Amino acid sequence: MNWIILIIAGLCEVAFASCLGKAKDTTGTEMYLWYGGFLVTMTLSMVLLLKAAQTLPIGTAYAVWTGIGAVGTVLVGILVFKDPANFWRLFFLSTLIVSIVGIKFVSE
Repeated sequence: MNWIILIIAGLCEVAFASCLGKAKDTTGTEMYLWYGGFLVTMTLSMVLLLKAAQTLPIGTAYAVWTGIGAVGTVLVGILVFKDPANFWRLFFLSTLIVSIVGIKFVSE
């Protein structure tokens, strides 16, 4: 169950990074709504990470959490914010994914 909580925490990290990106592109009330979304998802992400780290090793939990956040944010950047998707960027993204999965499998 704590692995599921950790995955949700990582997805919340993607959400708060995405909210920052959207807030940068907007003005007025819409910008403040995106910043509000940032605060909510960041808080939820941290609380869920804290919960998962109570039973998972902190090094593993933090590495997986940041890895999910990094991979998800890069993918959102490519799909939503039109960041470049060249061969090397996708190659290193895939090595990061393999590393995250590897850390999960070698952890207790």
